[in-house]
Amino acid sequence: MHALKKNRPLRRIVLASAATVSGMVLLLSLKPHTSPTLATADTKSPTVSSSSAPSSGSSGSSGGSSGSSGGSSGSTSGTKVSRTATGDTVQTRWGPVQVRVTIKSGKLTDVTAVQYPQDNPRDQEINSYALPQLRREALAAQSADIDMVSGATYTSTGYKQSLQSALDSAGL
Repeated sequence: MHALKKNRPLRRIVLASAATVSGMVLLLSLKPHTSPTLATADTKSPTVSSSSAPSSGSSGSSGGSSGSSGGSSGSTSGTKVSRTATGDTVQTRWGPVQVRVTIKSGKLTDVTAVQYPQDNPRDQEINSYALPQLRREALAAQSADIDMVSGATYTSTGYKQSLQSALDSAGL
């Protein structure tokens, strides 16, 4: 009778040890978090000198490059002056999102995220892959009718709303 009582504590010890070892293996198999670089989202921001709604003389290179941009805007006969417009700041669950657009010859040529959540490493990681995807989508669609990025739902929603506001401000 006493032999059964002695087996139970041993059985518990074996199970606890196995659970501890399994937990440690799972914990050690996780990849360590690395802080991503946000160069793709931030590099475009300083090149735009105007942060207000449509302006025509803010870019010094627009006069010199007007002859070379004729090939890319063959279907549009509008002026070849580039202008920028900044959308409304959209408050999301994780922070504000704001977008600035550059329009040249009636076409959307650049989209820059001016504000986006970046308070912690997780926000930085999400936005380091979400913002370039959203930018590509917007440039390809030439509108705010773009797909959301999985895992960045709040940022995508804010981006789309601010993008639509900027496009409305620019008259596109």
